[in-house]
Amino acid sequence: MLSFALWYVIATVFGLLILCAFVVVFGRIVNRAGYSRWWLATLFVPVVNLIMLWVFAYADWPKARARTSA
Repeated sequence: MLSFALWYVIATVFGLLILCAFVVVFGRIVNRAGYSRWWLATLFVPVVNLIMLWVFAYADWPKARARTSA
């Protein structure tokens, strides 16, 4: 029973580290594109995350729009 509990703790910590890495990396990408980091909250909503990924990929980015208008 102890080995199962230890495995569960290790897997949970590893999963949280991977989740934190995704949030940090995607947060930097979203921030550099000119959007708020609050858009990352859509990562945790099952169908909305796929829709927002599609919208984010094909939308005009605010930073690119500001660069072309200047």
